[in-house]
Amino acid sequence: MSTRPPITLSIAGTDPSGGAGIHADLKTFTARKTLGTTVITALVAQNTHGVSRVYPIDDDFVADQFDSVLTDMPVDATKSGMLGTRSLVELVVARAAEGGLGFYTVDPVMVATSGHRLLEADAVDAVCTHLLPVADLITPNLPEAALLLSDDEPEAQTSEQMRDQALRLLERGAGAVLLKGGHGSDGDVFDILATRDGQIREFTHPRVATANTHGTGCTLSAAITAEVAVLGRERAAIGPDLLGEAVGNALDYLARALKSAADWQVSLDPEGAHGPVDHQVDIVRGRPA
Repeated sequence: MSTRPPITLSIAGTDPSGGAGIHADLKTFTARKTLGTTVITALVAQNTHGVSRVYPIDDDFVADQFDSVLTDMPVDATKSGMLGTRSLVELVVARAAEGGLGFYTVDPVMVATSGHRLLEADAVDAVCTHLLPVADLITPNLPEAALLLSDDEPEAQTSEQMRDQALRLLERGAGAVLLKGGHGSDGDVFDILATRDGQIREFTHPRVATANTHGTGCTLSAAITAEVAVLGRERAAIGPDLLGEAVGNALDYLARALKSAADWQVSLDPEGAHGPVDHQVDIVRGRPA
């Protein structure tokens, strides 16, 4: 009898320094026990100090990559990160509508930590209007959530404001919203998962004091994607309870990865650098996956 592992797909840009984007996603997919596949949307020159250049991939070649994966392999769960342009957003929306992506998580990447814009201004409306409604889950951080709601929406400062924004984002059509509180100023990290059945789950983790936070959003969304793929294959259905378990497992994994890499110095110029998390924490340390 033939068997196969859970299969995950990342739609995103590259990171030659290995901490974010496609590179981080593939590491995370492997660490979380799935077979990772990719559709690359842009070649990005970046490192622990930021983005220096973005080289877009032609839409027709992105489409060819989709065909290469989706006509050959049964994808259980997909995540998208950097899409960059309105036309690429529309391409991904069309592919999602056709089916074949499995459970679809949108990490609405807009601006890099360095301040480099990763989503063109005219693409933001396409994300809000067309991409969110085809997403089973979106994972915005505080600045992204505010921008998705409106140009003049303030970032949430309190847990009550986070709950309000998560519920308002649900009204944009996404199946669920994980509003990440890592950009908060101090104290524990507080995250909120809101689902269409009215459930709100709250997750709290101690904040890890480290500059090595490059690619945390990519890593978390990839970990959730992998967890959904694994748990969904085991249980043959994806509901709010399974999603809550997947999110909790992924947040725990990210917390371990952050803690393991907290004291790393991987840059030749450590001043102002933001290194990666330890994607291999469970593999290298032998901790339970």
